[in-house]
Amino acid sequence: MHKLTLRVEDKLVNNAKKYAAQHGKSLSQLVADYFADLTCHVTEDEPLPPLTQSLKGLLADAGIDDADKDYKKNLEDKYL
Repeated sequence: MHKLTLRVEDKLVNNAKKYAAQHGKSLSQLVADYFADLTCHVTEDEPLPPLTQSLKGLLADAGIDDADKDYKKNLEDKYL
């Protein structure tokens, strides 16, 4: 296990400590959980959940204009 030093504004640290206490965790555990979430990715070999799989490609031929294409791309990046 490594020790990590972060430079963070006092107000943010205080708010994070309150949040951690309310959720029964340490601040270190919150940061570790966040880092774990950042590095957890679905691989190509790992199947998508059934609901997600059933929705995949649903909008491919929906005639979406340019404004909606950015939103669609954002959703695909976030959930696929």
